[in-house]
Amino acid sequence: MNITFLLFSNLTQLDFTGPLQVLSRLPGAQVALAAKHKAPVATDTALTLNPTHDFTDCPPTDLLCIPGGFGVDDAMQDAETIAFVKREGARAQYVTSVCTGALILGAAGLLKGKKATTHWAYHSELKSVGAEPVKARVVRDGNLFTGGGVTAGIDFAFTLAAEIAGEEVAKAIQLGLEYDPAPPFLAGSPDKAAPPALKSQQERYAPRLAAFREALEKALNQS
Repeated sequence: MNITFLLFSNLTQLDFTGPLQVLSRLPGAQVALAAKHKAPVATDTALTLNPTHDFTDCPPTDLLCIPGGFGVDDAMQDAETIAFVKREGARAQYVTSVCTGALILGAAGLLKGKKATTHWAYHSELKSVGAEPVKARVVRDGNLFTGGGVTAGIDFAFTLAAEIAGEEVAKAIQLGLEYDPAPPFLAGSPDKAAPPALKSQQERYAPRLAAFREALEKALNQS
């Protein structure tokens, strides 16, 4: 199976590296890291990623995965990036995203009439691209698989692994990675977080959402 991850500047590295770690262990997996150019791609941390392909030489994909991050604003407005997502999404067996990567799929017209999820702060924005928002960590609608925010990408990847290779293979990968989460705090979702934590994150995302909505409007007007 050819698995293609889209890379773009200022993506959230765990949106990418979590699913990569799981899906690259699938039997016969061939992974391509596709970007507009083959120059190193900066993430939201000190980690820099090296694309293996650009949009012109990327092999046809069976599974397309779009990570999220603050860089989605620019990625949504880039004509070559959206053209690549449309092209690969049209022929992929599985079309997938993690976190706000769903909005790149949406800008490419791949979420219309589909159930989907994304990071909690952006969840209502899915309606702007014609999707039906579903509050869940992983959502499937036909061949479309979307994961919630950041760490949900790991659960998302195991869901895909089971779909592709069967539960026993997925469970074996889970054991190999010792994925046995037991978070020290019950603060991982708006429904569980204490008011001070929720308020701080709502304040953090407020200006980001304003910028995102402006970028999405421009992206949709270009399509």
